Amino acid sequence: MRTSREWASNTYEATGVLVRRLLRVRGIGVNSAWLYVMEFFGWRQFRNRREVGGLAGLTPTPYQSGELSREQGIGKAGNRYIRAMAIEIAWGWLRFQPESALSRWYQERFGQGSSRIRRIGIVALAGRLLVELWRYLETGAEHPRRPAKVRRYFHHPSVRYASP
Repeated sequence: MRTSREWASNTYEATGVLVRRLLRVRGIGVNSAWLYVMEFFGWRQFRNRREVGGLAGLTPTPYQSGELSREQGIGKAGNRYIRAMAIEIAWGWLRFQPESALSRWYQERFGQGSSRIRRIGIVALAGRLLVELWRYLETGAEHPRRPAKVRRYFHHPSVRYASP
């Protein structure tokens, strides 16, 4: 039987490892790394990307009724602090990592759109970035992998999507 002191020291060691790993990524600072680990990645094991997006509240909410089918934005059922930080990190990602696959994806899809379309795109980028950070923390891979299939997190009628 482990004492609470042993449990706390093991928990703090694991937390520190995850924070240090996140700090190696350009564009992620101390505050965001600690928030991600303490509120999100440090206490929960995710099985897939849908669980990551769902807990952050960055999943699409489709509405379908008969012939009518439209997107209603994101489901804000998750952690609002993580969601806000993910969006801030996404803006920083575009600034500090402009040549990354995620930044190129954003520029291709949303870069030439209006400010409203770019804001919709940044939320999609935040969701994708959160999933890639989760994969990075789980596998320890140095570079987040590019998804084999480009998924449309949001569909907006005024946005022209490039073919994958």
